Amino acid sequence: MNRRELLKNSAKALLLASTASLSASDKTEKKETLYTKTLAKKTGKNPRVVVVGGGWSGLAFAKNIKALVPQAEVTLVEKRYEFISCPVSNAWLVDLVDMDFLTHSYIDAANNFGYDYFQATATGLSAKENVLHTTAGDLSYDYLVFATGITYDYYNWSKGDEAFEKRLHTLYPPAFIPGSEHLTLKRKIKNFKGGIFLLTVPNGNYRCLAAPYERACLIADYFQKHKIKGKVVLVDENNDITIKEKGFHSAFNELYKDQIEYISGAKIVSIDLEKKIVETEFDEIPFDDAAIYPNVRAPKLLEELGLTTQTPYNRIEANLDVYTYRFKGHENIFGCGDIRPMGFSKSGNTAYTEGAILAKMIAEDMAHKKMKWESPTTFCVSIVSTQPDREITLVSDYKYGPHGETEFNSSITDEDWKHNGVGKGKAQFAWATSMYNNMFYT
Repeated sequence: MNRRELLKNSAKALLLASTASLSASDKTEKKETLYTKTLAKKTGKNPRVVVVGGGWSGLAFAKNIKALVPQAEVTLVEKRYEFISCPVSNAWLVDLVDMDFLTHSYIDAANNFGYDYFQATATGLSAKENVLHTTAGDLSYDYLVFATGITYDYYNWSKGDEAFEKRLHTLYPPAFIPGSEHLTLKRKIKNFKGGIFLLTVPNGNYRCLAAPYERACLIADYFQKHKIKGKVVLVDENNDITIKEKGFHSAFNELYKDQIEYISGAKIVSIDLEKKIVETEFDEIPFDDAAIYPNVRAPKLLEELGLTTQTPYNRIEANLDVYTYRFKGHENIFGCGDIRPMGFSKSGNTAYTEGAILAKMIAEDMAHKKMKWESPTTFCVSIVSTQPDREITLVSDYKYGPHGETEFNSSITDEDWKHNGVGKGKAQFAWATSMYNNMFYT
């Protein structure tokens, strides 16, 4: 496939992300959002839809369900006061964008698209009564959607030692949940004086498959640029790079031969926080500073509510019907985004298109039509160098096998960072700008 065809397919993926949402301005009048009052009861006969989680999937769902069903009372429950993007945060770590680029207002999104932003934390559920409990009061619903993202699963290393988990997370945060973790990691990179900077990659379907490899490239690039005598040691539990492996391997070998040491198939069995040593099945790896990324799982709230399942790979994920996104045993409670057990990439574009698709499916259910599943789209751009700007891309969608297993339907990559010219157009930033506009403003 040539570059023109690749860009055509990439543009198609972006178009899907942008046009999967109907224009709310055509369907609803803008209004001041209600974000400080408890909404215990419905205000009329219109359907009440509550979505928990203001990440990429939750925002896409809230916007699209309001556009598709204008009469619905839609409430987004989110504990944060502002949105900070995890996608593109690697670029922020090394000063390629500023924090304003990543940060956006939930109030703006709610006002622009006609739904309510309810700043609170979900705490419980009375499913028979159709009531969600939160720190700011109760919310009744006709349809409830959980888009609560991921949390970290340190059990393989901690064996349940919560004090160890807290200390590990505090000292060496993974920075794959946006906010303070990223601020801490950026400070670590800025203040690094030399030695070994350790990054780890978990196995399984972790959040953003490409991000640890991109992060290694960008930190190595930063070390080169600032003449820091440091090396990134990337310890990967997988047998090889999990995505765009040709592009990343060539970047490691040709651009960062002295700055990146890649160790694959290395399962971490213990971490000595006092001596700063990671022990694998074969080696002991010392480090001077680190961002240690464990496995991921569905948030403990969902487990407490009885809405999770344990996968064959010992992962705790949402117990969803993969064809309908319904939580098993519940007709009107759904889930989407990174909580799901399906093997789709846990990434921003995937979560966004999935939220938009679920909105379509619930709108069909409201109209007493059969819900039709569609594949989400993964569109992934990774920066491998800033001197000059070089990027690699992937576009993929999915299908189900005969037993409901996830399979790739199609996958297209452009990993030729030497000649593709993608970085000159700053494709990652163009994509992100389009997505932020779509989630918050237009």
